[in-house]
Amino acid sequence: MFATSALFAFICIQGLVSAEEYLVPQNIDLDEILKNDRLTRNYIDCILGKGKCTPEGEELKRDIPEALQNECAKCNEKHKEGVRKVLHHLIKNKPNWWQELEAKFDPKGEYKQKYNKLLEKEGLQA
Repeated sequence: MFATSALFAFICIQGLVSAEEYLVPQNIDLDEILKNDRLTRNYIDCILGKGKCTPEGEELKRDIPEALQNECAKCNEKHKEGVRKVLHHLIKNKPNWWQELEAKFDPKGEYKQKYNKLLEKEGLQA
């Protein structure tokens, strides 16, 4: 689960990939996006293939599977903090949106099981 949308978060605003780590565009304000349901929903719809994507959204959609598979190996501490922030927001405030992301990126529950201890450590029972 941590991964499912964890990467929504991580990448949801931290899109561009370099050879060694994901780069965070300077013009992206994660707090502002999470405060605005319309903007958050736009990113989710992009990631789910249901809506238009910004360039950052396209990167996010492309990078989530890799980040889930490799335990966010290209993430730096800023990315990881962004993932935590998004996870907390979605699981606590938008559980239906979280479930949509899980259905897309973790239909068999593999990542949910893989990242369960991390979610528990974060105090998240999704």
